[in-house]
Amino acid sequence: MKSFEIPNFYRSSFISFIKNRRKLTDPKKKSFTPTLLDFGPVQFLIARHFGFCYGVENAIEIAYKAIEENSDKNIYLLSQMIHNPIVNKDLEERGVKFIMDTHGSQFIPWDKITSDDIVVVPAFGTTLEIEKILKEKNIETQLYNTTCPFVERVWKQSEKLGNNDFTIIIHGKEKHEETKATFSHSTNNGHSLVIKDIIEAQFLEDIILEKKAYAEFYQKFKGRHSLDFNPEKDLTKIGVVNQTTMLATETQEIADFLKNTMIKKYGQQEYKNHFADTRDTLCYATNDNQQATLGLLEVPADLAIVVGGYNSSNTSHIVELCEEKLPTYFINSADEIISPNEINHFIYNSQKHVKTKHFLKNKNPIKIILTSGASCPDRIVDEVLDKLLSFFPDAKQKDEVLSNLNADE
Repeated sequence: MKSFEIPNFYRSSFISFIKNRRKLTDPKKKSFTPTLLDFGPVQFLIARHFGFCYGVENAIEIAYKAIEENSDKNIYLLSQMIHNPIVNKDLEERGVKFIMDTHGSQFIPWDKITSDDIVVVPAFGTTLEIEKILKEKNIETQLYNTTCPFVERVWKQSEKLGNNDFTIIIHGKEKHEETKATFSHSTNNGHSLVIKDIIEAQFLEDIILEKKAYAEFYQKFKGRHSLDFNPEKDLTKIGVVNQTTMLATETQEIADFLKNTMIKKYGQQEYKNHFADTRDTLCYATNDNQQATLGLLEVPADLAIVVGGYNSSNTSHIVELCEEKLPTYFINSADEIISPNEINHFIYNSQKHVKTKHFLKNKNPIKIILTSGASCPDRIVDEVLDKLLSFFPDAKQKDEVLSNLNADE
């Protein structure tokens, strides 16, 4: 796989070493068991796969290249390039300005942006409507377009579905930039609908099987379907694509469920004319991160710390998986760890910050799961590990732990 040039301050001599070591010893990812780092009084379970993915490293390389090559120009990002506050803050400190926030609220009016300016498209991609605005302003976007190739693959699959008269069912969060971009591209090719989970898929089945009135469809999916959507006609042929940061298992569950719905309605012999197989829209990195998290959870531990941006969809799903098994703390940096007796963390479902006392149990050794989302730099994970280690004065040194790892091979 391609190697990207990203600033060294995003990497970590320790965490990056652990990750690269696993890549060398298990290049085909045959095992998702975690790496055990035994510091004596505290042990860390490090996920087989976590942190920056292909799409994120690609975006960072392009964004910093834009800064380097255009020191005399205004440089804008359509919105946050990736969902990590540290990366976005560094870009801002280097003079990059954000045109809008992640919800689409405008910071900088379009009339302030000219053809002399540089506009960087974020990793989530953008809508056809915004592409049109930029084109009308004669702004070159392809040179600094950081759209993830796996997002573009979803768009291509959507186009293929639309060209074959299938309605595109998008599994995603309707307000997420990537879902907005995918919906914009898919509606250009065919009728489209955004659903968020298996419960909404079950609701959709009732519409398809005519157990619910079409009026209920319009009420339930208001603002989430293409113009002139006719449930009676446009739900006779469907295919499922996804927002690439959603749970891969959930997307597959939805696809399998709706496939069975079409079998119920049209029969085993005919369903293939009404349901399209779209497994290849699942992002490998999202799937690997989630499989690695499941591998982590097979090993007994006392708590989990997940590091990433609080608006990061893929990180939130890692948190959800961990929360099912053990106490889990979602933080964006080591600064959230105040002391051995206090941690500030984020509850994603309620979108609230909370403070928890005595999060480190009085055990020897204490086992801590440590992982991060796809937009989190290794350096931040390393800083979290160092902060936790500082609470254990008798802990072994990092060099000794690495030596023991090599001796165990």
